[in-house]
Amino acid sequence: MIEEKIVVCLPNGLQARIATEFVHRAAAFSSEIKLGKNGRAVDCKSIMGVMSLAIREGEAITIIANGRDEQAAIVALGEFLSGKK
Repeated sequence: MIEEKIVVCLPNGLQARIATEFVHRAAAFSSEIKLGKNGRAVDCKSIMGVMSLAIREGEAITIIANGRDEQAAIVALGEFLSGKK
């Protein structure tokens, strides 16, 4: 299991269109991936879960991945949230 803190650098945070793209990217990995904010964690492959966190630009969040491609998932999703896509 890998856990990494990331500051979201997306101008509008994870609003609907961007959250959808994030969930699609997460779904490409076989690992279990969670997104955490303020002590709450949701499944990164659930659009409703991701949207429920209401993540805004500049907020610190945690990505937790567990599985055979966990490292690749952390790197790819971390870069996406950091605005490096």
